[in-house]
Amino acid sequence: MKDSMTSSNEPILSGRGIKVTFGQSEALRGVDIDVQAGEILAVMGPSGSGKSTLLHALAGVIVPGAGSVIYGGRNISSLNDAKRAELRLSEFGFVFQFGQLLPDLSARDNVTIPLLLAGRNRREALRVADRWLTRLGLAGHQSKLPAELSGGQAQRVAIARALATEPRVIFADEPTGALDSLAAENVMLTLTDLARSMGTTVVVITHDPRTASYADREVIVRDGRISAGQAVVAVSA
Repeated sequence: MKDSMTSSNEPILSGRGIKVTFGQSEALRGVDIDVQAGEILAVMGPSGSGKSTLLHALAGVIVPGAGSVIYGGRNISSLNDAKRAELRLSEFGFVFQFGQLLPDLSARDNVTIPLLLAGRNRREALRVADRWLTRLGLAGHQSKLPAELSGGQAQRVAIARALATEPRVIFADEPTGALDSLAAENVMLTLTDLARSMGTTVVVITHDPRTASYADREVIVRDGRISAGQAVVAVSA
């Protein structure tokens, strides 16, 4: 695990006054949120509430029209596209609802992608990928294509890909939304157990209370606002 960037009393990730507009629609209307280092935070709410937009803003995928996102003491909203892309590659990991694995690549090769992009040589990247796939119970499945895996297995490949670079923060957008209840439980147990063992911060976007129950804290979109603990977020209904 990489060295800590913040003290135990400071949030690793903060949003202040974040506003995001798509056309005439305000997706986020002034966000204030803190995420502590090592915390597993669930952001809940129905479809269209703005929770995925919040994740994209916190991860530097989109730049807010107003406000700031502070990560490790610096305002990532002010970085250019290349610097934000570098940050996402080196510091963040991502798990999506449908895994977003490349269909023509094996499980092993899917996991190597962020490692190769980060400059690892292929032999080392393959060794790291195999170690993570084995750790996630996928020994013997390394050469399989995504279509040859079950939904739960494919999501574990996606988790291996997200963790392979040892990120400080993982952003998981509806990671169990396409899975049955048993596979969903296994995926969340795997993700949260590994994150806690590594001290990795996790932000989970979900509408499912069972998925949210694995988090340390929840913030909930309701009537245009999210509120819980120190996090208060205003979003569109």
